[in-house]
This record gives sequence, structure tokens and C-alpha cells, in this order.
Amino acid sequence: MLAALMLAANACASDSDSATAVSSVSTGGIRIVSPEDGAELQADTDVVVLDVRTPEEFAEGHLDGALMIDFYESDFADRIAELDPDASYLIYCRSGNRSGQTGAIMETLGFGDVANIDGGIVAWSDAGLPLTR
Repeated sequence: MLAALMLAANACASDSDSATAVSSVSTGGIRIVSPEDGAELQADTDVVVLDVRTPEEFAEGHLDGALMIDFYESDFADRIAELDPDASYLIYCRSGNRSGQTGAIMETLGFGDVANIDGGIVAWSDAGLPLTR
């Protein structure tokens, strides 16, 4: 079943990554937020910040307090399914493609409060927002 979720997410996500910033757009249960709005959400101690990039990308710089789950690992969907669906999440990747697919998986699994940073960490950095190494 989780493999089917990954296939469905791949079908929903575009092949190109977008770095266009918008304040907040909803795609079903997933909100797309600007990097600035993401920074406000990150400041909320109740929000789980989820980085779905590779360990190498994570080591180059990440949002403070981020939990990393590598999108490319074979157990990715299983690890997402183990998260608390009632928690609030702020998700990101490099440019928005992987986190968009992750959002689709989370929505299918019944997660209710997920915000995806539009443009990913590229847009975050371009906005001059801080990263941790």
C-alpha cells in the first residue's frame, strides 16, 4: 500500500521544481507557504520541521530543529506513516518537488496540518533566512 502512495504522489507532483514564493496556497489539506511564513511557523515549538532531502544535503545546511527523513530511502513512506498525523508539520526539500510529493503522501495518510515551503531551501536561502549546519 505504501508503494502505491509513493506512485500516487509521484503522479501528483510536477517534474519541475518551482521557486515562486506565494504567501499561502492550499492544495487539499496541504498548505504551500512562503519562506517568510515558514519561518513564522518554524518559531512555533509545537511544529515538527521535516526535511526530506538526503543526508548530504542536510549536512550542507538545514532549518534549525529539523527532523530528516530521506525521500529516496526505500522505507520513506513507512517512516512518514510512523509520524503523528495529529501533529503540525512544516516540510521542505531543495526546491519543493520532493516535499510536494511528501505532502501528497501525508494527506493520503490523514495528516491534517501540513505546510510545505514553496521553493524549498533554495527559496529559504534566497530570502536570507538562517540555516544550521
